[in-house]
Amino acid sequence: MTNVSDIIIVGGGIGGLAAALSIQGTGKSVAVFEQAPEFGEVGAGIQLAPNALEVLDRLGVKEEILKHAVVPKRLVLKDVYTAKELATLDLGEGFQKEFGQPYIVLHRSDLHRVLYEACQKRSNIKFFTNQCIQTAEQNGDTVTIVNQNGETFTAKAVVGADGVKSNMRKQLVDDKPVNSAYVAYRGTIPIEEVATTANLDLDDVIMWIGPNLHMVQYPVRRGELYNQVVVFKSYDATVEDWGTPEEMARRFENCHPRVENALTYINRQFRWQMYDREPIDNWTNGNITLLGDSGHAMLQYLAQGGVQALEDAFVLGEKLKEHKSYEEAFKAYQEIRIPRSAMVQGSARRWGEIIHAEDPTALALRNFIFEHHKPTDYNVVDFLYGYFKKNYERVNC
Repeated sequence: MTNVSDIIIVGGGIGGLAAALSIQGTGKSVAVFEQAPEFGEVGAGIQLAPNALEVLDRLGVKEEILKHAVVPKRLVLKDVYTAKELATLDLGEGFQKEFGQPYIVLHRSDLHRVLYEACQKRSNIKFFTNQCIQTAEQNGDTVTIVNQNGETFTAKAVVGADGVKSNMRKQLVDDKPVNSAYVAYRGTIPIEEVATTANLDLDDVIMWIGPNLHMVQYPVRRGELYNQVVVFKSYDATVEDWGTPEEMARRFENCHPRVENALTYINRQFRWQMYDREPIDNWTNGNITLLGDSGHAMLQYLAQGGVQALEDAFVLGEKLKEHKSYEEAFKAYQEIRIPRSAMVQGSARRWGEIIHAEDPTALALRNFIFEHHKPTDYNVVDFLYGYFKKNYERVNC
């Protein structure tokens, strides 16, 4: 049994590393346990709204992240069959003035690398790899975690940031991830490979929407790569091998030629079957708590999954400053974060239903609302993007 730090973070993804940065600012030592052989991030692009940038700014990494990012001019919804613009949101000067931060897109690995390098510069953060943590148990003032080999490590507290299939969540509640029946194929390609054959909107984040499917496109890594995400509802979601490339091809038949062309560049080797979690009313047991997807895994439709983990990380650090005991700090943290994240979880599900509508009446109502939306009407996103700045004054950081 090895005592490694004041706090152990189980999971070295975006949420776990952001939490390590936030917690180390309290003066406490942190050990991050990652199950992969090395620290890194899989996937493709990620969208970061102003509430994410506000956290990254306070953690001291915003300017470095901006070096790898693209700042789009608009968010655009297009009909997947006609290419008609259904609604737009202007992300320019007015948007940044309203929310105090820009909206950016970048490669997930770039965001993860910046967070990891920032953590490496802190002497009170340590890293452990090849660690698939199975359990966590508190005895007195000590929490013990056990890895896949039966090895044990101890600390004063543990934060479970181990994703949608979290083992740490199992210590608190016996539930299962919820199968949405949607599957995603995502990846990036060098911009020069598509620039000559596709009429790309390099200034915008484009979401092509249709009944039970959509595709998202935007540039990342300073405009050097083009990110594409294809999502569709699988009618085979009850079988183990669901959401196949063959089904994707069938689902996108007769879509607009630009979408058809984009599909030819999609990597079909990897797919993400999309799950979320039902909200729960408690994340904490003594000196053990949850963060990010382990607490509130959500569907991707609002591009808030990683963002909400960043919000978690900042609030957790703040509450550890304010309270002497870990249990008090964790309870105060979840009192704020559970209602907020549950609201976003529910909103993501509802937004998915809106963009994927297939009933003619629902489609007509949706398109009527879209037609009357103004590109500079920021009230519709204030509940997401304005929340963090409004609720956490700069004096708190």
